[in-house]
Amino acid sequence: MPRTAFESSPLERSDLIASLYRDHRSWLLTWLRRNIACAQRAEDLSQDTFVRLLGREQLNCPREPRAFLLAVAKGLLFDHFRRAALEQTYLAELASLPEEQQPSPQEQHLILEDLQAIDRLLGQLSSKARAAFLHSRVDGLGHAEIAERLGVSVPRVRQYLAQGMRQCYVALYGEPT
Repeated sequence: MPRTAFESSPLERSDLIASLYRDHRSWLLTWLRRNIACAQRAEDLSQDTFVRLLGREQLNCPREPRAFLLAVAKGLLFDHFRRAALEQTYLAELASLPEEQQPSPQEQHLILEDLQAIDRLLGQLSSKARAAFLHSRVDGLGHAEIAERLGVSVPRVRQYLAQGMRQCYVALYGEPT
């Protein structure tokens, strides 16, 4: 079976990434700066885009390099905004607690890391499974109410909730053995 360009060899893959970086990094950075207010965050997202490519086992030479890089960068940008929204929600909830009930700064940081890990894993669920889990855990809705909102059966809601609980378990404790 013939090998496609940059599919197997780490050296060839890194040559491709170096070429993409050299030829398109400036363009990508300009695009990011127009779409995010913080120039430093745009720089970080630009670098993260290429780091993400380095982490791939397989990488084919894209026909449209800028569209390809933009798709990777947009995914990272979306993740950034989702994490920022999660952090703001968490901080707002903390602010509403009486001072004596607020966790220490170290505990706050650990809790935020756990929330971000759970958010990443819930992001791997289907939109209905994620919605069912959030309706149950955040909104406190029962199975029948969730089923009605999502237009699915109660047994399907139970399946969705089990998927969400598994993702939370993985986020907190790792894959079950």
